[in-house]
Amino acid sequence: MTQANLWQTQIDSSSFAELCAALYQREINVLAQGDFPHCQALQARLKSLPHYVSRTAHAMVQVNNQQHSPLLLDVQNANWSAKQNSTLPLSGQAIDDVNRWYLTSNIRVGLVVPIINRTSKQATIVLDCVDRIDLAKGRVRTNVAGWFELTHSTLEDETSKKLKSFSNDQQLLKPNKKVMMAACAGHTWQGSHKSAPLLPSLRELLLSCNINWKNFKKTAVVTNGLTI
Repeated sequence: MTQANLWQTQIDSSSFAELCAALYQREINVLAQGDFPHCQALQARLKSLPHYVSRTAHAMVQVNNQQHSPLLLDVQNANWSAKQNSTLPLSGQAIDDVNRWYLTSNIRVGLVVPIINRTSKQATIVLDCVDRIDLAKGRVRTNVAGWFELTHSTLEDETSKKLKSFSNDQQLLKPNKKVMMAACAGHTWQGSHKSAPLLPSLRELLLSCNINWKNFKKTAVVTNGLTI
């Protein structure tokens, strides 16, 4: 092992340790504030926590070492950072554009996809993954958000399509670099102004490590025996 490789290994080990500490602190706070129906449910979450914290920390260190990732690793907060757009990055997200991408992109189960969540106070883009595809009925289902209908509406003008596309509280988006970076970094907006980022969940951090930044129609190629 060369001196440069040894130095890189030491840096990675330090980053891994800091990430684990930050993730543990965050998840313990989440569990402490959770509403569990019985103690067995909390015990199960605690039992699996070391596995998922270690898995996430390893994955984030690995992604950070990949030159093609546009994300910056915030080790102390166990989060990704990226420059935030002043407004929601919705260019090219008209309803027909989104539907066409999913219906013609030969997508697969497990693909990481972005979803916009809107409330009366704020909007944020989160990560989810495809767990079922039903092209016969023109729809896909994501693991958390559920089913999304992919019906074309070619007779509508461009303005009405954009309004319809984002009229619901949740809407499937077409992956692109700006949208995926915003989701990974927890960017939020209030009206037409950006606001303080949210910390993505442990699940979303794992999904962020499975993004193929060279081709959003595919999942990332994970090396060193790590499966995400």
